Amino acid sequence: MIATGTQVKISNIKELPVGIGQVYRVNNEEIAVFRLSNGKVYAIENKSPHPKGGRLADGLVSGEYLFCPIHDWKISLIDGTVQAPDQGKVKSFQVDISNNEGVIYL
Repeated sequence: MIATGTQVKISNIKELPVGIGQVYRVNNEEIAVFRLSNGKVYAIENKSPHPKGGRLADGLVSGEYLFCPIHDWKISLIDGTVQAPDQGKVKSFQVDISNNEGVIYL
């Protein structure tokens, strides 16, 4: 991974494990990156919106959702929205993939 201003480059997407969050630290912020079995890659902030927090990279992926490992909140990997009846949102980041390389836009 190489940070370049407002972009984070991931050199080989295929090296990301499927369904397991990988943490990248950029400018004192942690980003959790997930590669799904369908090949899509999503990036969200690595902190649960629950008042007690928690690392989202350790969560369980199901489809395009992540389950918070501590509070079991269901969070969309697409836009970071917590699903009802819980409430909240985490930052989500645009990811572009080309030629097996990814770019996360902060």
